[in-house]
Amino acid sequence: MKILLITQLFHPEPNHLKGLTFAKKLIELGHQVEVLTCYPNYPGGNLYPGYKIKLYQREVIEGVPIIRVAMYPSHDNSGIKRMISYASFALSAAILGPWLAQRADIVHIYQGPATLAWPAWIFRLFYGTPYILDVQDLWPDSLKSSGMFNNALGLKIVSKWCAWAYKYASKIITLSPGLKKELIVRGVPDCKIEVIYNWCEESLLDATDCNVEFATNYNIREKFTVLFAGTMGKLQGLEYVIQAASIIAKSISVVQFIFVGGGVELDKMKEMVSNLGLTNVHFHPRQPGDKIGRIILCADVLLITLKNEPFLHYTIPQKTQAYLAIGKPLVINAGGDATLLVNQAKAGLACLPDNPQSIADAVTKLYYSPIEKRMEMGANGRTFYLNEMSFEKGIHKLEDVYIKAKRRN
Repeated sequence: MKILLITQLFHPEPNHLKGLTFAKKLIELGHQVEVLTCYPNYPGGNLYPGYKIKLYQREVIEGVPIIRVAMYPSHDNSGIKRMISYASFALSAAILGPWLAQRADIVHIYQGPATLAWPAWIFRLFYGTPYILDVQDLWPDSLKSSGMFNNALGLKIVSKWCAWAYKYASKIITLSPGLKKELIVRGVPDCKIEVIYNWCEESLLDATDCNVEFATNYNIREKFTVLFAGTMGKLQGLEYVIQAASIIAKSISVVQFIFVGGGVELDKMKEMVSNLGLTNVHFHPRQPGDKIGRIILCADVLLITLKNEPFLHYTIPQKTQAYLAIGKPLVINAGGDATLLVNQAKAGLACLPDNPQSIADAVTKLYYSPIEKRMEMGANGRTFYLNEMSFEKGIHKLEDVYIKAKRRN
């Protein structure tokens, strides 16, 4: 099957679940794959070395043919600039894509499906190519709740646009059962939607020992370490974790919280820690994928947190899969599907959303739990990941969706 993957993010950018490894696996399974994307600029909004904005550029990375088209790069706090970035890539892909890309059997849209339905629809119009929407979060809900975009008329237009995108999609992939239910509420037929859990970067599974330098820097052997790794954005609700750290500092001196990564809330979090005079909270820079596994292994407990926003109740943060795979006990501060998943896996403790005392209580309970109990939770999580969410299982489910979408057309 000939597959065109349209995505806002792609290698060498991070956080691209269905990226280079995914494309290579599809090729290994006998498919012809081509990628239509933009110039790499995530997460800072600056072009990567060796790239400059041109009308288009072709390249091949590890056997995967890639077409990059012009766009406006931006990943700062400006909602308007972000929207321009999304829209500019969608425009370039819609105008240039049909002339540059191979004639495909299926178009798979990932990382930006609301805007990228436009070029996908153009392929449908010109060539009759069915397209699959890979819905990782809901627009306009996520735009509004993030604070990036609050114009009432604009949000209404985005909502209408999404309904149009769902209507013409041959298949829609969602990352959770709750997200599927919400799409059905919004008028999408049940038969059009398939739930396929995200997987993680499975090189994490190869990590067997803690990063010595990291462990030494943060005195891991003498501390009970709660670790958060990933994007520190407006939707994570990390201010509640810092408040929980303040509560715990008054009773258990050896518990420390380490945040690994970056994001728009990082400076605000550092200021909050300073104002509270906390010495049990530390920040570590963003790490490449080939290093993060050994850093995660240094932790005693891994933290998942989301604000208690209704649209986040059917979101499963990508770190959930990574944390399960690495085999450490979890504390999850979120509502909805993510908490149900951790409970189903028997992999950790759930907190009341947006509740610092509840977070502190869960961490304290794990601190006082026997190490055998924590190890059992970690093993449960790893087993659940391998049986239900692995890359191998996910990609074969996707192949079935491709076949159904082609037949449906």
